[in-house]
Amino acid sequence: MSSRAMSSPASRERLGLLLGFIGMVIFGGTLPATRIAVAEIDPIALTALRTAIAGVCSLALLLVLRRPLPPRALWRQLVIAMLCVAVLFPLLMSMGMQRVDASHGGVVLGVLPIATALVAVAITHERPRPLFWIASVAGAALVIAFSLRQGGGTFSTGDLLLFAAVVVSAIGYAFSGRLTSHMPGWEVISWILVIGLPLSIPAAVLTMPHDVGQIALKPWLGLLYVALFSQWIGFFAWNAGMAMGGIARVSQVQLLQPFVTFALAAFFNDETITLQILLFAAAVVVTVAISTRTRAKPAAAPQRQDREPPQLAAS
Repeated sequence: MSSRAMSSPASRERLGLLLGFIGMVIFGGTLPATRIAVAEIDPIALTALRTAIAGVCSLALLLVLRRPLPPRALWRQLVIAMLCVAVLFPLLMSMGMQRVDASHGGVVLGVLPIATALVAVAITHERPRPLFWIASVAGAALVIAFSLRQGGGTFSTGDLLLFAAVVVSAIGYAFSGRLTSHMPGWEVISWILVIGLPLSIPAAVLTMPHDVGQIALKPWLGLLYVALFSQWIGFFAWNAGMAMGGIARVSQVQLLQPFVTFALAAFFNDETITLQILLFAAAVVVTVAISTRTRAKPAAAPQRQDREPPQLAAS
């Protein structure tokens, strides 16, 4: 009985890492799809449309399943997460994708895991061990070095927009992950998007392209991908993973995301994968393997609402 009790947390942790990986792969397609979409759809319109489409789908799902409104005490966190993951991140990322390739953007967004872990430490009682931080910083340093190497030692306007996207996304990921202590992960992102509907629907109507009939099929498919998968379905797996494996640790799986993006960008955007990319990928995989095997220190007497109880895993 005691051996089962000891193995259960480890099993949940592994499942959390697997769900985080699935979410990461879905998110890995965001930059290539956005790069295709912004070729013919303005970034502001793209942001409004993707958030509105995902919000309407979320509202339908919540109504069908008759989910109650979240407690009022959680609304402030939901609003913060909404502004970050449904408004600012897609807008900044879309603007960045007008200026740099998807593969380049994938490298810049590679620093997101360490940013998310920093926010998690600030707003929760997670306290990763030193080896976790060493591996995480090493992984982040690798992707930053790669970005500087590709950019000739400087960051472009696109880089700055994407770094800003990293900051707001890290805040949004951490808050949405924290909310999975109170409701399933799919419900967290759905309420986030529903709360955004009073902003996204009017914005979508006002910014809808006038020449809708002239826009090719591929940009529309890119829009549908970022609306349904990047903005909504991907968070089902991602939030569930963070609830089961911990925000700071599962976020490190996203160090692999640049290389998923590279593969998809090569296929859909005709971008080139070089030996240098593969070598950096191998190095980052090593840092991820180390960080995901480093257990977090137990929190010291946390408040109930700040914990991530095992029984509240997302479904």
